[in-house]
Amino acid sequence: QVQLVESGGGLVQAGGSLRLSCAATGRTFRRYAMGWFRQAPGNEREFVSAVSWDGDSTKDADSVKGRFTASRDNAKNTGYLQMNSLKPEDTAVYYCALDTTYPYGYGSRLSSDYDYWGQGTQVTVSS
Repeated sequence: QVQLVESGGGLVQAGGSLRLSCAATGRTFRRYAMGWFRQAPGNEREFVSAVSWDGDSTKDADSVKGRFTASRDNAKNTGYLQMNSLKPEDTAVYYCALDTTYPYGYGSRLSSDYDYWGQGTQVTVSS
C-alpha cells in the first residue's frame, strides 16, 4: 500500500508562486514515476506534469510549460511541483499520483495509468 499526502496549496495573486509537496509512505517510492494532475470545478481532471522514477526526466502540459516544474527527492520520499507565474486559470484542486504498475517508468500523461492518488490540495489564484 502507498499513501500520498499533499501540502502547500493556498491562495496566491496572479504572477505569484507556490510549491506543492507530496509525501509518500509505504512501498518503495523511489522506483516509480510520479504525476501531477488538477481538476477545476465543472472540468475533467487534467494532466499537469510528471517526473520519472529517478527525477532525471520530466514532461509538462503545454498550458504550464515554462512555468511549472515537477521534481522529487527520493531520499525524503517526496515529490514537488514548483509553480511560478501563476494565472487565475491555474485555479484547481491539485493531485499527486504514483504509478506502481510500471517500475522505473518515466511518467504518463494519462490519469488511468496511476494507481495511487493523494487527497488533493486547493490552489486558488486571484486576479
